[in-house]
Amino acid sequence: MSKDEFQRHLSVSRETIDRLDKYEALITKWNPKINLVASSTLEDIWVRHFLDSAQLASFAPNSGMWLDLGSGGGFPALVIASMISDTHPEVSFTLVESDTRKAVFLRTVIRELELNAKVLSERIEKIPAQNANVLSARALDTLEKLVGYAKIHLNQDGTAFFPKGSSHKNELEQARETWSFDVKTIPSITDPTAAIFSIKDIQRAK
Repeated sequence: MSKDEFQRHLSVSRETIDRLDKYEALITKWNPKINLVASSTLEDIWVRHFLDSAQLASFAPNSGMWLDLGSGGGFPALVIASMISDTHPEVSFTLVESDTRKAVFLRTVIRELELNAKVLSERIEKIPAQNANVLSARALDTLEKLVGYAKIHLNQDGTAFFPKGSSHKNELEQARETWSFDVKTIPSITDPTAAIFSIKDIQRAK
């Protein structure tokens, strides 16, 4: 059972598991209508989506704003918010999702799970600079495009986290043609071919 595997990897509170149980139920209820995740991944949601998102929770700041772009079904932001809402109450989450129906779903999850989060139902290109402490995006766009968004929306000391699949090395090379930045490559705990890029100090490449 994928929930057991989630708990083997992470030691989380009973309250966190309760919140994620509610989250799973909401996804299962809404998914047939608005396709939040591939239906083939629903049975493995605790690893494919929850654990894959949860591995970013350890990077949460003590306070400030975490901006999540193209949030879709809420990954990784709402999983992280569920995990740290008791330990990091001064961290707020802003989720950007242009699909109106998905934005309604995200607001429903936030309300039901009592999370410190809000949703901007706008295209990323149209929102004002957010001055975020942390920025994330999962399965949204090329790394080159994502670094460009991070340049706009991170504060001076902020960090972006981008989970990427097996082509992550190629994406990094392409992004470096446009951007200069400090990067750490963190192995994914859910996929040996995947990685998470931790990126900061972004500038245009000269």
